[in-house]
Parts: sequence; structure tokens; C-alpha cells
Amino acid sequence: MIHPIPPGTRDVLPDEMREQRAITDGLHRTFDAAGYGEVWTPMLEYEEVLGSETSGASGYRLFDDQGDVLALRSDMTLPIARLAATRYPDAEPPLRLSYFGHAYRSARRGSGQATEFLQAGVELLGVPGPDGEAEVIDVLLQSLAAAGLARHRVGLGDSALYRELLANLEVPAEHHADLLARLAGKDLVGLEMRVQQLGLSDAALRLLSRLPEMRGGPEMLERAHDVAGPALDGLARLYATLEERGLADRVILDLGLVRHMTYYTGAVYEVYDPAVGFTLGGGGRYDDLVGRFGDPRPACGFALDVQRVHVARAAEEGLR
Repeated sequence: MIHPIPPGTRDVLPDEMREQRAITDGLHRTFDAAGYGEVWTPMLEYEEVLGSETSGASGYRLFDDQGDVLALRSDMTLPIARLAATRYPDAEPPLRLSYFGHAYRSARRGSGQATEFLQAGVELLGVPGPDGEAEVIDVLLQSLAAAGLARHRVGLGDSALYRELLANLEVPAEHHADLLARLAGKDLVGLEMRVQQLGLSDAALRLLSRLPEMRGGPEMLERAHDVAGPALDGLARLYATLEERGLADRVILDLGLVRHMTYYTGAVYEVYDPAVGFTLGGGGRYDDLVGRFGDPRPACGFALDVQRVHVARAAEEGLR
């Protein structure tokens, strides 16, 4: 008799577990060496704490004995923001935290997507501007190397870019979320159709359809500046900081990169490995999030999907 497990979950057997443990051990060492102290948060949070952008993504809710609605966390960033605001309200910046924990996201039955996954990551709080993001990306690159990867790259975009452009184009605010969701889903055809339905000018249509297709190095930024203007200044400053730190050779500028979580306020990044066809993780800046729970604090961080990192390492080894 076969006893099934829920769709999107999996058993991990000893051989694979040993390999994953080697990866997490390398990540632990990297996080510790960079000064990021490990924390642990509950798997369950009150739904009102997680907010609609994460509790809705989880899709897993239940009631406690008091009738309050609880939800399984769908990522680790928001619980860490709550922890930082409530447990370290008077801490001198910067505050460096790391974590390892399972998160849960709903997926269509039969899609093959994971609904339970192990995240490992860091959050840097109290450091504004490109120095904060550059430190986090540095730790990210070190972590991937410690996990045994050699071909990884980081795609770098700016979540504030399209918000600023939509405001400059006088697109009504109620349409921003829909357009940004299409960008995040790489639905450029749907984006163009929606822009046309909104009756925006031909210039606006060209801008919003051309920019998301632009990827490359600093020369791409120069071309894009002619189209987007000062909206790209923040991304240019960050890339210059990465060049100063000797990290830019692992970075691909991607103006079509918009992450699904709505709490990002600045730079966003995703991790790629050419040996596999999926992202290994991502992150970005979320300066407004900690302020939901206490005093506002600039913050940025990243999260890796440990199982995906494991698959990428095996794929790289198969190519050697």
C-alpha cells in the first residue's frame, strides 16, 4: 500500500541528507565568518503579522484555540524583520542576522513546484545605500563558493525603477500592482497589452516594453540611461561599488528583474547557475519592512533554496 505525502513535499534520504548537510555546513561557516549571528523564528506566525503578500503566498492557514488565524511562513525575511524590531529595538547598527529554516508556498497541483523548502540566508539591518547591498552580495557570492558552486552569477535589478517610471508616466496608482506583477512574471506580452489598454502614449509603451529586455554590463546602463534617465542612478551607484570591491565580474545587470514580494524598495537580485534552468535564490533591499513592527531601519538580505543549490552543485559536477 502506498501512503502519499502532500504535493510539493519530499522525503530526504541519508545519502542526499549527507550532501545537503555538507552544503549547509559550508554556509554556516561563511555566515559566521562574516559576523552574521544565527536566529530561529517560529514556523507559524499570526496572519496579521505576515501580511497579505506573504501569508497569501503560503496558502497554509489554521486557527489556534483562541480563534486567531495562523499561517505558515512563506519566506524568512518578514519574520526576521519582526524579530529585529521587537527583540533588538535599541541595538546599535549594523545588526547582522542569519537563519536556516523551512518555508511554505502554495503551488498548483501537478505543477511540480515545491511547497516546502529549506531556506538559508542573511539579513543586514541598519546600513543604507550601496554599501549594505554590496556587503550582502559579497556574502552571497562567498556562500555559493563555499557550497561548492563555481559557475554561479547574480542578476541585479532595481525594484524602485518601475515604480518611479510609472509615477513619472502618470499611470494611476491602482494599476501599478498589476503592471509590476506582469513584470515579475516576465509576461512582457501581457504587459504590452495592458499598457495599450490603459491608453498610455507610444513613448510610454516603448519605454515599458524595451527596458525589461535590457541585460548586460555597465555599457548597458549607459544605453538605458538615455531611456530611463535618473531612475537608474541608484543601480549605477551600486554597480560602481561592486566594481570597487572586485565583485562585478559575477554580476549581470538585468532591468527586467522584478521580484514577486512587494516589500522590496531598492536593489533586487537573483542567483543563477548555467548548469540548471531555475534560480537558486534571491533577495534585495526592503527599507520599509522593519518599520511595520517598530522603529524603521534600512535593511537588505538574501535567501538561498538549499535543495536547489544541491541540485546545481550536482549538475556542475556532471559537467566537469
